[in-house]
Amino acid sequence: MAMFALGLLAIIAIFALFAVGYENLPVWLNLATLLCPAGFIYGVVATVLRNRRR
Repeated sequence: MAMFALGLLAIIAIFALFAVGYENLPVWLNLATLLCPAGFIYGVVATVLRNRRR
């Protein structure tokens, strides 16, 4: 859940920076947006595996 939240914050930061007028954003910020889908996939897989054990 933390990975998803950090990725979502990075996406919001990118939109905010584009709205202010920045064009050349740092690479680490663009890579941080990949935490959002990675966290989502990790959460879905963990939930499915946890429910299968029951």
